[in-house]
Amino acid sequence: MQVDEFNAMPRSEVISLLLPCVDIERWAAEVADRRPYTGPDDVSRAGRTAAQPWTDAELDKALTHHPPIGRRADGDSAEAALSRAEQGSLGDTDADLAARLDAGNAAYEDKFGHVFLIRAAGRTRAEILANLSERMTNDPATEREVMAEQLRQIAVLRLGGLFQ
Repeated sequence: MQVDEFNAMPRSEVISLLLPCVDIERWAAEVADRRPYTGPDDVSRAGRTAAQPWTDAELDKALTHHPPIGRRADGDSAEAALSRAEQGSLGDTDADLAARLDAGNAAYEDKFGHVFLIRAAGRTRAEILANLSERMTNDPATEREVMAEQLRQIAVLRLGGLFQ
């Protein structure tokens, strides 16, 4: 899609297009309402700005759409397709690494009460496992901030993908 097309779309269509990037209505409306944009970088900047900060309710809602890292998202939604593509780029893994990632996911969810969220694009499974282990040392408030930043990165990455 070209930015000119994005700028010319009806607001409701833009919001529908944006929600698979991150299912947060306020964010999508804010990005839509800042039009017109001059280019993809301008749209990405608006996406980052609108995502700072996320509210706790927004974070909780967005997390419901993310499968544990290493598992494929179910469903036919655009967001599930994006998640499968992002996690699919991690490549195949050996059984031991997959088991350690599953165990790490479970321990993380037990400690923090929600799925481990990380921008998978550009990372290997081993890097993700190391990051998960490191983040297990965070207190809940620090981890919430780290998780929110990861969600921002995911949203902006997906937003940028609309214009490629």
